[in-house]
This record gives sequence, structure tokens and C-alpha cells, in this order.
Amino acid sequence: MTFSIKTRKNTVDKLKNEELDLLVIGGGITGAGVALQATASGLKTGLVEMQDFAEGTSSRSTKLVHGGIRYLKTFDVGVVADTVQERAVVQGIAPHIPRPFPMLLPIYDDPSSTFDMFSVKIAMDLYDRLAGVTGTQYANYTISREEVLQREPNLKSDKLLGAGVYLDYVNNDARLVIENIKEADELGGLMASHVKVVGVLHDDNGRINGVKAKDLLTDEEFEIKAKMVINTTGPWVTKTLGLDDKNGEGEVIRPTKGVHLVVDSSRLRVPQPTYFDSGIGDGRMIFVVPRENKTYFGTTDTDYTGDYKHPRVEQADVDYLLKAINNRYPEAEITINDIEASWAGLRPLLSGNGSSDYNGGGSNTGKVSDESFENLIKIAVAYSKDEASRGEVEKSISSLKTASAEKTLSPSQVSRGSSLKVGDDGLITLSGGKITDYRKMAAGAMELIRKLFKELFNKDVREVDSKKLQVSGGHFDPTNVDETMKFYQKIAMDKGMPAADAADLANRFGSNTSRVISYADDVEAAPGLTLADTLSLHYSVNEEMTLNLVDFLLRRTNYVLFHKDELMMKKDAFIDEMARIMEWNEEEKAAAAKQLDETIAESSLAYLK
Repeated sequence: MTFSIKTRKNTVDKLKNEELDLLVIGGGITGAGVALQATASGLKTGLVEMQDFAEGTSSRSTKLVHGGIRYLKTFDVGVVADTVQERAVVQGIAPHIPRPFPMLLPIYDDPSSTFDMFSVKIAMDLYDRLAGVTGTQYANYTISREEVLQREPNLKSDKLLGAGVYLDYVNNDARLVIENIKEADELGGLMASHVKVVGVLHDDNGRINGVKAKDLLTDEEFEIKAKMVINTTGPWVTKTLGLDDKNGEGEVIRPTKGVHLVVDSSRLRVPQPTYFDSGIGDGRMIFVVPRENKTYFGTTDTDYTGDYKHPRVEQADVDYLLKAINNRYPEAEITINDIEASWAGLRPLLSGNGSSDYNGGGSNTGKVSDESFENLIKIAVAYSKDEASRGEVEKSISSLKTASAEKTLSPSQVSRGSSLKVGDDGLITLSGGKITDYRKMAAGAMELIRKLFKELFNKDVREVDSKKLQVSGGHFDPTNVDETMKFYQKIAMDKGMPAADAADLANRFGSNTSRVISYADDVEAAPGLTLADTLSLHYSVNEEMTLNLVDFLLRRTNYVLFHKDELMMKKDAFIDEMARIMEWNEEEKAAAAKQLDETIAESSLAYLK
């Protein structure tokens, strides 16, 4: 089944002419999760996204399915429990995407440090118990100062005490979105990118019953009728609610900007993801992650009021991250000229909920009173030995006393919790959250939607077990990932691909690898491209709604972010082959090349260098 520019017109025609059961506004990870579950439940479901799928926040994360050990610094056990348990669910429904990769957490003798060697062990033990990995190969452990420096000799040695090592997962955020979208399409959902909602519709009773939309590829405006509408637009939630004057009081989003920078691994080599306090006393924590022979680091957290569609990395962002990274790796001496790529994204934080942070800032960082802390530790230890209940832990947490509380929340302290609300006119809004929670957030929304369909339309909606609803490319045994990837790699190698290219293909496309390889029956390697490049491009254009080069090279693959040198050598070849597939004329081809050049220049921070 194709999912391409050729099928898009038929999809838009159906959105115009057929009443939906549910319309999802927003094609990031939250909307994609809702659309898949709704379609699988038998609802006639449509989804519209004003950009490419995942073009906003959901392709601009730290690219981890993060367990949230940072929340233990404020003893938010409930958040950690939900996060680590859900992380395992996501790995089960998308087994080709999140991969286990233990995290190193260096500990320094510093008053502003999140953990010391004692508290980090307590936190990790509790974390493992919540995650269900105690006694497995992924159980945490601590290592000495000397062992830390053996692993990462470039780390700052001054005041280094040792480190904790605990389970975390690397992720491909944009591919997680597109695989959800593809599965929803395969099940009959109407998924349309580059369709913008410009207004809302109401029936005679003032209840929302659709939207006014604009096809940004044709400039045509039309109406989409739906029994229910859900707003899953992330940072745009409040702006979308502004289109609906009958909604009543809506959710207020406080977006913050997060920035990541990419350098070659020769400039900053780390053997595993590493997570540490910034070292500059601001309560933030920094990730350093190895990926595809590059190393990226971030993130920042700053309030954002600019162009939501196009957040940019600014000089202040670069200065902050370089200061932090050069502090922890003093011999690296990274400069802006070392930065090969970057990305900036907005987080849809709920402004009215400040209990938890994103990247480590917390109002009681280093502020918990000794008495409260010692009591909490006792309860946590007892809990880890089955000698205390979760309720007792939560009671201890709720009674924590701080030595000095902050009156206002910094951007790093705004909650990433989610919110599900129904407006006065029936518009459902699902907001906040983080990528790890997307499946659970969607399941919560579906529970509400089933209830409303019964109450309002006397319609029974089938309940699906979303914990077992695998996404496109993920249809295989999640307990046997390595062997399955080897099997798909062999399929690709049998077509003449080098082992490395075949492995890359298998890891990107999972159980769809055979569909990608099938294009080799009609397509040979394009001039200047490998067979893997060529087949990936053809498959992506025909079955992943790839409409331009940036869709493919930035979000369907990682060329722009992690393979810039190779991309610059192959850029013209990609342009030529894409033009041939899409049947572009010279003007369209030139416009596509210009868009790609601008994207590469912005990613590499040419405007700051």
C-alpha cells in the first residue's frame, strides 16, 4: 500500500467529503499515537499536520526514550515509575527504534551537584526496581573515579568522585512518528501533512463538529466534518485553541526552547551516553550522546516567544553549551567552528504545573533539609526491600521540606506532565507530556473518546490493547531484536549491499526492510548514490509521504544531522534522483535544491560563524 504524493489527493478528497468520527489536529508524536489507536479501534479517523509529520517538536528532542532518573533528584517517584514502565512498552511496540544503551552519570564533589555517590546509588536502585531490571544485565552499578577516567579519559578529573551507570534507551524520534503515521494509514486512517487548520466549525447547538482547513500545497480551503475533534498540536495548543471562541478556558502552554549541537567524534569521543550537572551551578544537567560517529550534546531550557514554526539556535545557546561541555571536557576546547550540525526544538510544557523539570533544574535542587532527606532515604531503601509501600514513599515525598523554596519556576522547572481537557464546545485538548509517554497519553485520550461516543452518540467503540499495537516496521518479536535485525541485514546483503549499509537499512526500517529491498527488482543504484541510498529514497517517497529532500535527509534519515560530509558529496545525486522520482521540472528542482541548501546552512550554524 502506497502512502505518497500520489495518494495524498485521494486522502484530501475524503477529508473534504466524508464525515469522520475523529479528527486529530497535529502530526507530532502525540497526534500520531492518537490517530493509530483511534484507527485501530474502528473509528473513521483523520489527521492533519500543517508541516511534515514530526517537523516540529517531535524531531527535535534529545533522541532518547529517557527513563527520567533526573526526576529522582526531586524524589518524583511517581513520574519515574510511569516513565520507566512506559519506556519498556514503547520498546515492545516499536522494537526497531528504541535501543538500550546504558548511561554514565559522573559524580563530582560540588555543592550544586544533583547526586553524591551515596544518593545516586539509592536513586539508581529505586529506578531499577521501578523499571523492573533489578538482577538483569541492565542493573545499575557504580564505578570508581579511576574507572570513570578509563572509560572517558577526557572528562574533568578535578573533584570527580566516581559514577553511576544505569539503563537508558537511545531513540530516533522522527522515525517513531512516521512509523505510527504509516501504521494508521495502513489501517485506513486519513493522514495528511501540509494541511493547516484555520478555523473551527460548530453545529446549531454550538458543539464543535469539524474544522476549516487549508491545503498548503494547493492553497485550497475546505471544511472537514467530524463528530469529535482533538487538539494535539504540542507547543501550538494554545494558539490552536485561539481559533475556537466557544471553547472556554483552555490549556496554557509555556514553551521552552531546547538546543543540541553535533561535533565529529574525533573532537569529542564518548563511549556511551553521559549525563552530568552543567558544573556552573544553574541546576541544569547536560546529555552527551555518541551517534553514528558523531557526538551531540544538549540541552538548554529557555523560555521562548519567537516563531513557533521556526525556532533557531542563537549565539547565547551556543555559548552556554560550549561553556558547559568545555568545563566537563577541559581538553576538548570545542568551538563554534567544530559544530557540524544542530537542532532547536520547543517543548510543550504546561505552565500551570511546576512539580517536575525537564533537564534537571528543580526548585529544591540541593535545598532539601537534612531531616527530610534522611527520612526519604530510609523509606526508599525500605521500599526497595519490599518493607514499605509505594504509598509510604509518596507520603514521605509529599512531606519534604526545603531549606529555601523558589517563588517562581525557571524554564527548567516547568512540568512535562500531560493534560487532557474537554472544552465547553466539546473540543478535546491533549497537551504536555514527553515522547516516552506518547502511547499512554493516547490511551488516556481514547478512554475519554470511547466514553463520549457512548454518551453522545450511543456508539460503542472497540477497545484495543495499545500496549501490543505495534507500529509499522515493528512487527516482530521485541525480545529477539538483535537476531531479527541480523535476518533483515542478510536479506539486504543478498541483494548485493555491503554489510554496513545492510545493517543501517535493517535498523531503520525494521520489518519493512523486505519492502524496501523489493524496489531493487526495478531500480538500480542511482549515479552517485549507493544501492541502499537509492532504495531508501524510493521507498520513502512512495510509502512514507516524503515530499521533498529535507523530509528525507533530515527526518526520514539522519543525513543532515550526523552525516554532513557524506551528504555534501552526494547532495547533487540525491537532488537528481528525487527530481526523477517526483518528475520535477527544472524550476521545481531548483527550488528543492535551494530549500535543502538553506536547511544545511542553518543546521551547521553558518549564520553564526
